[in-house]
Amino acid sequence: MRRGELEAHITEAMVKFEREFMGRGPTEARTYVIEDMVLVRMKGIITRAEHHLASADPTGRGRDLVKQSRTELVEKAKALLVGLIEKETETKVISLHTDISVKASERIILFTLERKIFETA
Repeated sequence: MRRGELEAHITEAMVKFEREFMGRGPTEARTYVIEDMVLVRMKGIITRAEHHLASADPTGRGRDLVKQSRTELVEKAKALLVGLIEKETETKVISLHTDISVKASERIILFTLERKIFETA
């Protein structure tokens, strides 16, 4: 499988995960395979209610609550996400790192892998 095909497969699987597990999919998603890493960037993931919660509180507490709940949900689904990436890349996942921007309505998930997927020229 070529890089672009693998990236498209992972993107499709991650969007499906977001829809089924989180209840809402992103408006835009893209995956990048970079040596021994898989970076998934999803835009438009914050719900209208989460946006209101985050923006209505000038102390930042609402934003923190949204980030905390979304982070906890990913932690609960970590085994699913790792399995998804291991299946697509046929490589063991070493670690998963994630962050979410409530303001930008964007999530980044980075998987580090046991080996490079594609050799660079």
